[in-house]
Amino acid sequence: MSLATVSSRPPWPRLPSAEWLLLLVAIVWGGSYSAAKIATDQVPVLQFLLLRFGLTFLLLLPALRGLAVASWPSALAGASLLGANLLAIFVCETFGVSLTTASNAAFLISLCVAFTPLCEWWLLKARPTSAVMAAAALSLLGAGLLAFQHGGSVKALAWGDALMVLAAFLRGVMVCLTRRHGQRHGLPALTMTAVQMGVMTLGSGLLMVTVQGPVWTPLPSSASFWGAMAFLVLLCTLLAFFVQNHAASRTSPSRVALLMGSEPLWGALIAVAWLGDRLTLQGWLGGLLIVASAWWVTRPRP
Repeated sequence: MSLATVSSRPPWPRLPSAEWLLLLVAIVWGGSYSAAKIATDQVPVLQFLLLRFGLTFLLLLPALRGLAVASWPSALAGASLLGANLLAIFVCETFGVSLTTASNAAFLISLCVAFTPLCEWWLLKARPTSAVMAAAALSLLGAGLLAFQHGGSVKALAWGDALMVLAAFLRGVMVCLTRRHGQRHGLPALTMTAVQMGVMTLGSGLLMVTVQGPVWTPLPSSASFWGAMAFLVLLCTLLAFFVQNHAASRTSPSRVALLMGSEPLWGALIAVAWLGDRLTLQGWLGGLLIVASAWWVTRPRP
């Protein structure tokens, strides 16, 4: 073996850029829990969702020019379906957390890692490999250790628990539908994100009027609220959904789910640094299992 051959090898394993972007989204979304907690302590949940998605939609209005294609009716319908699914996920998650314990919520939403290979098998007719299924099980175990690090037990499903399970299932469906839609219509990722944000803004407004009536709580002027909103709009919504729409059509849904499955670990680390939360040894072990499963399924293969 020549010296030139050895020196030409990269010092670190090279992953596709789409998968590095998904890891970035997992880190950003990990911080969204702390930011959303700060924001929803100051305004009602549905008003918070309307404000978050409405501001994002206004920023993305120019991207709607991407709908100027011959197949725009079917492309618009597909992107709107994804937006409706996203709205259902956020509504289930937000109300689910308010109706169950935080540890149960964190554990149950991580079920999306286990649901996605099954949704891929069901919707895309792509049977996951045994390695992917094993990595999903490992990630699920890690999420359980992380969620129950302070004790507690799994109770009979209450309404909040059922909503979190539904949100986890819808996350798995979302990844598969995004891949299918990207393959069929080829809309730019930014245009797809703009349509989704429009649907979610409209849906949030209708839900808010239905649930609490046409009542608008005065917005706070605190720096903590607007700092959290800026983080949620610019990074957790605008950047994150664009990256997910871009990457989901370039890698398998199961790999997307496992990379995004590291989100609970990043959320815990950011909560430790931002809100002063503490992780036990069991919690760190659970986070390590989540990261190990994501690495295992995305490791370079000969």
